[in-house]
Amino acid sequence: MPTYLGVDYGTKRIGLAFADELGIALPLGTIPGVDFSDWLEELKRVLNERKVDELVIGYPIHMDGVVGKRAKEVDVFISKLAREFNLPVHRVDERLTSVAAAESIQGKPKGKKRRKPADGRIDATAASLILRDFIDGKGA
Repeated sequence: MPTYLGVDYGTKRIGLAFADELGIALPLGTIPGVDFSDWLEELKRVLNERKVDELVIGYPIHMDGVVGKRAKEVDVFISKLAREFNLPVHRVDERLTSVAAAESIQGKPKGKKRRKPADGRIDATAASLILRDFIDGKGA
């Protein structure tokens, strides 16, 4: 089985997760920044260090299935990744992964809304859930 890097694209940082040859997806952390040039060097390092074969990117489709502004930003991000790294890139529907990631870290909210931690744990966990969905969908 190939190795994968899962990516949860965001406007302030990207969350990363890695899946090894056994298909075990684990959060790696985040890369802060607001555009591709901010992330490029760190992505190169992670891809080389982990010997990544394929990229898996969360694709933010609206709940009604509409492809909106954020998904179009991800399309641009994906085209830059494909040009820069020459690796297969897979899109995965990421609806509700950030909610599931927050619940896995903080538990389900009771009553008042809990504040979202700003340390990136949710982004990296969301990337691992995106990656897990992809691997499970491949029947691996």
